[in-house]
Amino acid sequence: MIAIVDYQAGNLASVKKAFDHLGYESAITADPAAIARADKIVLPGVGNFEATTALSGTLREAVVKAIDGQVPLLGICLGMQWMFESSREAPQLRGLSLFAGECEKFPAAVKSPHVGWNQLWVTGASRLLRALPQDSFVYFTHSYRAPVVEATVGKCEYGGPFSAVVERGQLFGVQFHPEKSGTTGLQLLRNFCEL
Repeated sequence: MIAIVDYQAGNLASVKKAFDHLGYESAITADPAAIARADKIVLPGVGNFEATTALSGTLREAVVKAIDGQVPLLGICLGMQWMFESSREAPQLRGLSLFAGECEKFPAAVKSPHVGWNQLWVTGASRLLRALPQDSFVYFTHSYRAPVVEATVGKCEYGGPFSAVVERGQLFGVQFHPEKSGTTGLQLLRNFCEL
């Protein structure tokens, strides 16, 4: 079963509908025990980094324990940003520090938020991105971006390059919304389910 973590940060139903469409069992849950039993965990999210405050206490512990147990984790948008050390959007909060670096706002030279379709440049070997064509278009909506790091396997260009996909071991993060990215997004979610 795929646990879709509910921390009141949006887009849960559309993520679940995507898994339903693909024929994979998933459940939206805020129950740490259900997260601990899951075969895979998805951490979606829309909004301000402040929303990750809800990912504290027993919820955070359940996610960290699953990560320690090598359960595959997919962070989507805000969920991916929480996998980094921090964000300038809410500097008082700490992320999971699974990936080094701080998320930052887009430069003033470009319109923010970055909303709409943009090209994904695959930059490294990736299980999550297998069978996806180079320069596929995916759907973004965000005002802050993650830096390009060693674990970056997919980049996007908007006011400079940023991490669109990170991957290391059983940890996966995407800045875009696969559940809103048509056949490309569905293929990515299928790849995650088949890990």
